[in-house]
Amino acid sequence: MNQAPAQPASLPDCDRTPTGIDGVTWNIMGQVYTPKQYDERQFVWHATFPEETFVPPHTHPDQDEFLSPLNGEVEVVIGGERRILRTGEVGCLPKGIPHAFYNNSGKVVQALFWAEPAGELPALYRRIHNVASPRRVTDIAPEYGVIFEAPVSSAR
Repeated sequence: MNQAPAQPASLPDCDRTPTGIDGVTWNIMGQVYTPKQYDERQFVWHATFPEETFVPPHTHPDQDEFLSPLNGEVEVVIGGERRILRTGEVGCLPKGIPHAFYNNSGKVVQALFWAEPAGELPALYRRIHNVASPRRVTDIAPEYGVIFEAPVSSAR
């Protein structure tokens, strides 16, 4: 049975602007991710979600993931339950539990994300940077410890 992660006491202590380490940015399925901090224990990134973008249902078997909108709101689905996260709230996406997030707000939303432990997420984001095909992303991700649910088009 999966245990829910402890609620973090506060957001990671980092710059909250969309400027990445060494100017690095990644285009991940239409969103812009910028790495903020990285060590073995934790990976922190800033995300810019254009209107109507989303990350489909997926699972991190070995990592807890957290997110906090810096402006606006993000809809999250965790283990099949929907919730709206508003500016300043922290959402916990426990390891082993399928989750997804959606920008249905009608405007661009900025958010801070972090994963504990860091695992292979930075390497995954480098690999899928500018990959336009969701099917290709879902094929690559398991190599880095992220399992996406099958796209609807492949359900039989």
